[in-house]
Amino acid sequence: MVDSTAPAATHPTVPLRPMTVPAHEAAARTQAFHEVMDQRRTVRDYSTRPIPEEVIDWAIRTASTAPSGAHVQPWRFVVITDPERKRRLREAAEAEEREFYDHRASEEWLTALAPIGTDWHKPFLEDAPAVIVVFEVHKGPDSPRPYYTKESVGIAVGFLLASLHQAGLATLTHTPSPMKFLNEVCDRPQEERAAYVIPVGYPAEDARVPDLHRKPLDEVLVRL
Repeated sequence: MVDSTAPAATHPTVPLRPMTVPAHEAAARTQAFHEVMDQRRTVRDYSTRPIPEEVIDWAIRTASTAPSGAHVQPWRFVVITDPERKRRLREAAEAEEREFYDHRASEEWLTALAPIGTDWHKPFLEDAPAVIVVFEVHKGPDSPRPYYTKESVGIAVGFLLASLHQAGLATLTHTPSPMKFLNEVCDRPQEERAAYVIPVGYPAEDARVPDLHRKPLDEVLVRL
């Protein structure tokens, strides 16, 4: 029942239409989703098999449903499929990564990376049929000041990875540092700051991944 004595809302609202899930089905649904997501792995070996364009479009639409500080939605998704631009991206990223592995990274960091088998070579930036560069959008001539920018964009990227995995696509979250070169490669203004580089595609037939194991629930869950 609506309280007629309540003050009128300053901003318009609409009725909530929640997704209704019977209590007895809730656990089964979350388990089924976990079983799908538990198969997700970071992939570095890609097939050249093309990706349907609408799959990426829908995945980005899903990413854009993520919550954001003050609902500013401070993200931009740049999809690169042009081979020449992917080549430029790879060359610039490898230059930064070579500097990282040779000079910037501590021995402790390199030791932590060793089981994953990474180095400065990034062929996946050319091999994958698409690369999504995710930018944080900061205050500029045509964009408002964002709030909780990194948190908002991070949640959106989580949605993006989950959606692409549901479509049977492989991904990798690459974060070269520094990333300023990506504004030039992607023709983006200075108020946009690159946060993630995500190759997207089908895994190569001979793709292999490190034999890694996720922490059990009792190591990541605390009940109070």
